[in-house]
Amino acid sequence: MRRKSILSTCLLLTSVLTLNVSCSNPGTKVAPKTDSTSSSNSNTTVADVRLGFSAWPGWFPWQVSQDQKIFNANKVSVDLKWFDGYLDSISALNAGKLDANSQTLGDTIASISGGADQVVVLTNDNSTGNDKIIVNKSIKSIADLKGKKIAAEEGTVDHFLLLQGLKKAGLTAKDIKFVPLETGKAAAAFAAGQVDGVAVFAPFTTQALKLAGSKELFSSKDFPGSISDHLVVSRKFITEHPEKVQAMVDSWFATLDYIKANPDPANKILVKRAGVSDSEYKEYAQGTRIFTVAENLKAFEAGNDMTSLPYAAAKMSAFLSEVGLAKSKPDLTKIFDDRFIKAYAAKAKK
Repeated sequence: MRRKSILSTCLLLTSVLTLNVSCSNPGTKVAPKTDSTSSSNSNTTVADVRLGFSAWPGWFPWQVSQDQKIFNANKVSVDLKWFDGYLDSISALNAGKLDANSQTLGDTIASISGGADQVVVLTNDNSTGNDKIIVNKSIKSIADLKGKKIAAEEGTVDHFLLLQGLKKAGLTAKDIKFVPLETGKAAAAFAAGQVDGVAVFAPFTTQALKLAGSKELFSSKDFPGSISDHLVVSRKFITEHPEKVQAMVDSWFATLDYIKANPDPANKILVKRAGVSDSEYKEYAQGTRIFTVAENLKAFEAGNDMTSLPYAAAKMSAFLSEVGLAKSKPDLTKIFDDRFIKAYAAKAKK
């Protein structure tokens, strides 16, 4: 529900940056229906932070933070902005209309490649099954993908997942007939029998699996850390208001504690925000691993596999360059800032 084309992100960012210079001289989902949606915070006073989020199970807890006044308890006023279109939230952060946004690591790197200055301060979750490669009954193994028509939205994390699966089986992108389609159209094409396989995320996975005999070939569960979701903040905001960033991070973990202690009222908020049934939400939630404090601390460390954010960022950057969606190599040395996680962890021990 959350992912859009990185190519579109880059093009939008370029347009935004060009517009800002010329004017100032002196900035799981179908295509977006609106430029932005109304804020979840109806207060007329100016909030401390403008935080964007969109449809993905790992980000729905922000609604609980707002509804249960957890932000207020951590002494920060948040204008929580819901976006029907995930791409809109990215362009809003790039344009300075948001101070922080909920987005994937891949899209953050794409934005930085296009000239944005953004920082990952928190890992909300990892996809552990909600991103899938789904195939028709003729395909029994990854090796069987050779010569087949496989659809995906070019440059997305699901495209990245597909390439990882191919590599594991000793294949490359050249071994398949890649069909670049927007995620919703890719799922529809597969369900109509027009392609042999598709790389999609929930809820489009449900749509794709409606094809008789279709099945999951592999998913993000098979590639831990390959698809991570984050709280991303502009560097300008961090520099000017580090205490507010800390308050957001503190609020996130306080929200997770609330959800654990109050599952019934919390679930009502989550299901309502998702716009699905209880059973559907439970199914999607199982494919998302919400990160604990300890898991956050570990993720920010250097490592040699995709569970390490620095390692994953390097792989994603290489992927974007490989498929021609990043013309410049981003500086990955400043993309992560774990001081807020460390500060929360220190307070939590006391």
